[in-house]
Amino acid sequence: MTIKDITAHLESIAPTHLQESYDNAGLIVGHPDTEVTGVLTSLDCTEEIIAEAKARGCNMVVAHHPIVFRGLKRFNGNDYVERTVIKAIKEDVAIYAIHTNLDNVRHQGVNERIAQRLGLENLRLLGPKNEEKTIGSGMVGELPTGMDEKIFLRHLKTSMDASLVKHTMLLNKEVKTVALCGGAGGFLLNQAKKAGAQVFVTSDYKYHEFFDADGQIIICDIGHYESEQFTTQLLAELLTKKFPTFAVLCTELTTNPVSYFV
Repeated sequence: MTIKDITAHLESIAPTHLQESYDNAGLIVGHPDTEVTGVLTSLDCTEEIIAEAKARGCNMVVAHHPIVFRGLKRFNGNDYVERTVIKAIKEDVAIYAIHTNLDNVRHQGVNERIAQRLGLENLRLLGPKNEEKTIGSGMVGELPTGMDEKIFLRHLKTSMDASLVKHTMLLNKEVKTVALCGGAGGFLLNQAKKAGAQVFVTSDYKYHEFFDADGQIIICDIGHYESEQFTTQLLAELLTKKFPTFAVLCTELTTNPVSYFV
């Protein structure tokens, strides 16, 4: 099994040409022909993740977030990006990222996994980008049974293993239709409103952006890490299904850079 066998399968699900222009999905460190001893999946790639991969017998990390977004002019170890790349090269651990291309697929993508966690049905893309509606941003679906707003907030917090849920004012309406976008999805708010959603679940909202709910919808910010953390398991499942006898492990580390004092 080589790196290109792994990446070919992942890119058959989420081709790299579907990534956003600012992104850097693909093989970041390593050679495609290298034999793979094992794969460690994670949301982020850090020095600690590289060390864990090495300790657990994996010479490839498949992460959702790219460790490098822009070109590196120096490798002096002056920041966590440089240090992570240096460590990966020293330890002979390949790094592959599957980011917004996995966000932009209807099936087996990041947003479908979130919808599954919430138990939504009748799923469709919130911001489709092709006529077939198989490529696009976010997702919208319905709960099997309508919920009181506070009960839904508890359901959201529990289902997504979130420490807290920041939200706009409650509207005293039953929650039935839920729109969502893993990561920073504020750009989809108008589509969420047009879809008739009572709630929009995403992350990375700024203070003044919460006002855009405008009494029409409840914005729920559960945190960037929290919204995408189950991508680690998703990636492992995608690889294990294709390569059932191959060693695919999920990280045991939490890479969330945000802590909460509650």
